[in-house]
Amino acid sequence: MQKTFRIIDEDGIHARPATALVNTATKFKGTEAYAEAKGKKVTLKSILGVLSLGLEAGDTLTLITEGSEESDALNALQEIMIKEGLGELND
Repeated sequence: MQKTFRIIDEDGIHARPATALVNTATKFKGTEAYAEAKGKKVTLKSILGVLSLGLEAGDTLTLITEGSEESDALNALQEIMIKEGLGELND
């Protein structure tokens, strides 16, 4: 499953929101979660991986989940993206 977001936070995705995404992804043990942007795909369970994407306002980010809890994981990650003001769904 996947959802695409447009980054709207003027600071992009920096350490604090990246930590929120990593902590959320890590809760779902039976599910792999990835972030894909700028032609690069990283695990969402690594803060350095997420930060290495260098996401800035206006960039597009795709969150991908695979596994037994993929739907719940994707919904939880979407909630972080929207609640933290990081991004909006980009359908």
